[in-house]
Amino acid sequence: MANIGIIGGSGLDNPDILHDSKDLQVSTSFGSTTSPVRAGTMGRHNIFLLARHGREHTVPPSQVNYRAKIETLRLLGCEYILATTAVGSLREEIGRGDLVVLDQFIDFTRHRSVTFHESFAPHEPKHTPMADPFSEHLRGLLNASCAELGIRHHKQGTVVTIEGPRFSTRAESRMFRLWGADVINMSIAPEVILANEAGIPYAAVAMSTDYDCWKTDEAPVTWDEILHIFRQNAQKVTDVLLAVIGKIS
Repeated sequence: MANIGIIGGSGLDNPDILHDSKDLQVSTSFGSTTSPVRAGTMGRHNIFLLARHGREHTVPPSQVNYRAKIETLRLLGCEYILATTAVGSLREEIGRGDLVVLDQFIDFTRHRSVTFHESFAPHEPKHTPMADPFSEHLRGLLNASCAELGIRHHKQGTVVTIEGPRFSTRAESRMFRLWGADVINMSIAPEVILANEAGIPYAAVAMSTDYDCWKTDEAPVTWDEILHIFRQNAQKVTDVLLAVIGKIS
């Protein structure tokens, strides 16, 4: 039996996918999460679901209390964190509805608390390694589950996280492509950073919903377009996570 945290949105917060579900409100030294944790069981595992932006999606990306969310999952004894995120594609080959199992990130945010360590004890600096921020074990399970389910996916990808809530300019979008980013979003950093600081293996599966604005042969991304593609493909993400949970021993 394992304690597994899931950070995501639509579909995953459905109480019907959990047995004996209940809401938990957890207080941390960094505050509390906007919405309660939905706790329950799935098979032999304890599952703790957190809606990143609140259950009604009322919290803008830069106002999410990432520290409280990760600390909440740590206090609940989570041994793994699985995350979902909608992303814009920066590569022609990553189409709308494709899933990407992220392996690297670029943090282009400016105004977020990116560490738990607001001070160091004398002669005890805390510098967390971040060369490979996403758990290889969990990434392997995500890729295997996508393959078994016949879901079109990309085995790796670099995500650049921007501050938001605005979308990129064309110049920024082209720059991110030159940097080697494959997809773009507003939420993976500092979430993955804090999970690493907390010592909890973390992996994220991203759903491509649009092409940002670097492609000049189509209209720039809109929120309505993102929602449309996400709703069409949300079940795929849920199916993948359920398969992964079934593989965790």
